[in-house]
Amino acid sequence: MDVSFLGGPLPQRGVGVVAPFDFALDRELWRWVPDDVSLHLTRTPFVPVEVSLDLARLVSEHETLREAVRALAAVSPEVVTYACTSGSFVSGLAGERAMSAEMATAGETPALTTSGALLMALRELDVRRVAVITPYTRSVTDSLEEYLQEAGIHVSGRSYLGLTREIWRVPYREVVRMAYEAVTGAPEALFISCTNLPTYDVIPQLEAELRMPVISANQVTMWAALRMIGKEAVGPYQALLDPAARSGPASMTATAPVDPLPPVTAVPAVPAVPAVPAVPVPVPVPELAGLGDPVLDQDPEGTLADAAEAEEDRGGEIL
Repeated sequence: MDVSFLGGPLPQRGVGVVAPFDFALDRELWRWVPDDVSLHLTRTPFVPVEVSLDLARLVSEHETLREAVRALAAVSPEVVTYACTSGSFVSGLAGERAMSAEMATAGETPALTTSGALLMALRELDVRRVAVITPYTRSVTDSLEEYLQEAGIHVSGRSYLGLTREIWRVPYREVVRMAYEAVTGAPEALFISCTNLPTYDVIPQLEAELRMPVISANQVTMWAALRMIGKEAVGPYQALLDPAARSGPASMTATAPVDPLPPVTAVPAVPAVPAVPAVPVPVPVPELAGLGDPVLDQDPEGTLADAAEAEEDRGGEIL
């Protein structure tokens, strides 16, 4: 059978991705990628160390990144990104810039990190006040806040889970709960940290509920990497990806004032009805319609227990 009319496969642009050894959300990264772009992923070597700021430094050592980028050179990506939030903010602004420079040198190609992409996204959205949610322990969350403050970004509110393992199992309901807990102090946007935390489906509906841009670690990583090769990330009506989402009918700001209605003809007064004392009703966190949880096994062993006040990190993953 002659299939020459098909013309061959679509030419592909390449994006190299270095992920930590425990990264579990390859498929989520692909959801932001257009059809003519391929992701080439590699992972850092396994490190049997308890989750902590020290582990974040271990998985982002320059020699580790050099070896990973050299492995990707075989497929000639046009840009290389390090998809790890904590590993790229743990050493501050100078540390993040040094990591990007090291990867660029090793691969002889443009390079960036998730934390660097986060600052690019905040500049794109003109955001200086941000609410932050993380699955991390308190000390790792503190380090993220310090990184943002060093970059001139004020953290107006935050919420964290205190997790030390299997972050990819966190259901969307926990992300929503944390979002409503963190959005205090009049933030201009919400940032969902950790590349191992599922966020793709929850972003547009959280934006509609909170009336502000919502950005996540994986989203900003793919957006920035694709932008560096002249491509656009794809996604359902997300403010970072689609300027219309910032100024259209479902924009982040209040709608323009409308013309006043004509005066209403007076009607006879209705006798007042005695007031009935109000009965307080607990208001639950809004459910996001149509969203399922990203995994079937959501929390079989209570791994989502609140450890917000824990001062020390315990064993698990780092992202």
